[in-house]
Amino acid sequence: MDEQRIIKKNLIMFPLGTIGRDMMYNLVTSYLLTFVLFTHKLTAAQLSAITAIMVAARVFDALNDPIMGNIIERTRTKWGKFKPWLTVGILSTSVVVYLAFNVQLQGWTFVWFFGLMYFLYSITYTMHDISYWGMVPALSSDADTRNQYTSRATLCAGIGGVLAASFIPMFTAGGNTIGGNAVTAYGRVALVIALLGPAFLAFTIFGVTEQRDYNADPVPPVSFKKIVGTITGNDQLLWIALIFLLQQIGNGIVMAGVGQTYIYVEFGYEGGFFTVFQMLGMMVTAFLMIFYPAISRKTPRKKLMHILMLISTVGYAVMFLPALVLQTGAARLAGFDVKFLIITLGYMLANFGQYGFYLIMMISIMNTVEYNEYKHGTRDEGIVSSLRPFLTKLASALTVAIANAAYIAFNIIQYTNGIAGLEQDANAGTITAEQKAEQITALLQQVQPGQSFGLLVVMTALPFVLMLLSYLLYQRRYKLDEEEYARICKELEARKA
Repeated sequence: MDEQRIIKKNLIMFPLGTIGRDMMYNLVTSYLLTFVLFTHKLTAAQLSAITAIMVAARVFDALNDPIMGNIIERTRTKWGKFKPWLTVGILSTSVVVYLAFNVQLQGWTFVWFFGLMYFLYSITYTMHDISYWGMVPALSSDADTRNQYTSRATLCAGIGGVLAASFIPMFTAGGNTIGGNAVTAYGRVALVIALLGPAFLAFTIFGVTEQRDYNADPVPPVSFKKIVGTITGNDQLLWIALIFLLQQIGNGIVMAGVGQTYIYVEFGYEGGFFTVFQMLGMMVTAFLMIFYPAISRKTPRKKLMHILMLISTVGYAVMFLPALVLQTGAARLAGFDVKFLIITLGYMLANFGQYGFYLIMMISIMNTVEYNEYKHGTRDEGIVSSLRPFLTKLASALTVAIANAAYIAFNIIQYTNGIAGLEQDANAGTITAEQKAEQITALLQQVQPGQSFGLLVVMTALPFVLMLLSYLLYQRRYKLDEEEYARICKELEARKA
C-alpha cells in the first residue's frame, strides 16, 4: 500500500477510534460528580473526602502518566508499541466505568468504593489515552498532515462528547429519566457507553497503519530520571504545560458539574435544559473541528488566539449580564426562558474560543517532540504525549475541587441531598416518578437568588481570568511558532541526511 493510500485510510480509522473513548471521558468527567450528588446523600465531610480522592488520584497521575509513557517507549511487539496498550486499556476502563455507576452503596462505604474505582479509572484510562495521542507523531512528521490527524481526531472526540451530552442529561433527570429515577438511569447509560468504547477503538486498533522505525531502535531503560529529564529539559514543553493546565481548568469548570447544577437550581430539574445548553455549546465548535487545518495554513497560531480571546470575552460577558437585568421566568421564547437562551448564547461564544485554544495547544504540545529531538537527539513521543492527558486529568480534578467548594460555600448540598433522597425513594418504589418530580420542584423553589448567582460567578468570571492568563503566557513564552517549527524540522532533516 503506497504512502498516500495509507494516509487516507489512517485519516478515517484513527479519528473514529476516539468517539467511544470520549463518551466514556465525558461520562466520568462531566457526570460522575452529578451522579454522586443527585443519587447519594453526603455530608460536607464526605463530599470533601470525595474531592480529596479526585485530587489525590490526579497527583498520582503525575507519576503514572509519564511512567506509562516510558513503558510505551519500551514496548516492542509485532503490533507496535501503541496498539497493545490501546487494547488492554480500553477493555479494563469499560469494566471500571460500569462498576462505578452500578454499585448502590451509601455513606462512607460508598466513599471508599468511589476512591478505589476512581484510582483504577486513572490507571486504566491512562493506558489507552497516552497510547492514542502518542500515536499521532508516529503517523506523520508533516505539519499539515499532523494538523489533519489532530483536528479530525478532536472532531470525532467532539462527536463523542456531543452524543454523551445529548443523551445523558435527557435520560437521567426529568420526565424522560430511564426507569423513573437517576439511580437506574445512570447504571444503564454506563453499560451502553462501556460497550461503545471498545467498539469504536477497534477502528484504530485494526485499521491504522503506523510508522514503526522505532522497532529497530534499542529499548530505552525504565528510568524515572529519564522521564523527569525529558520534561524538565524541554523548556517549551514546560511552558505549554502550564499554559494548557490554566486553560483546561477554566474550560472545564462549567462541565465539571457547576453548569448543570446552576441550570437545575435556576431553571428546573429537567435534563433537557442542560442537553440544549451543552449541545449548542459543543456543536458551535464543529466549525473549528472541520476547518482548523485550512485556517491554520493561513492564520498564525498567535494571531488566531488573539481573535479567539476576543470572542470568548464577549461570550462570558453575555453569560453574566442577564443575571443582573433579567428575572428567571420573566419572558419566554420558543418554549424556553429568555434568560436561559441568552446564557446559552454566551456559552456558545465562550466555548468556541476555548475550544480554539484547545486545538492550538494540542498542536503546540505535539510540536515539542521535534524540539526535543532538536535539543537532545531523542523524540520521546510517549513521554511528551503523556504530559497532555496528565494535565487534562489534573485540570478535571481541580475543577471538581472548585465545584465542590462552591457547593459547600453556597450551601447547595442541602438541595442535592434532598434530591438524592427522593431519587433513592423512587428507585425503591416508595414514591412514584410523578411524586418525585413534584417534590423536587418544591425543593428547588427554596433556593435563594444569592446561591444561584454565586454558581454563575464561578462558571463565568473564573474561566475568563484563567483563559486570559493562558493567552498572555502563550504570547510571551511559547516560541515554537510556524516559522521556528519549520526551521527545526529542516535542521533535523539535514542532520539525518
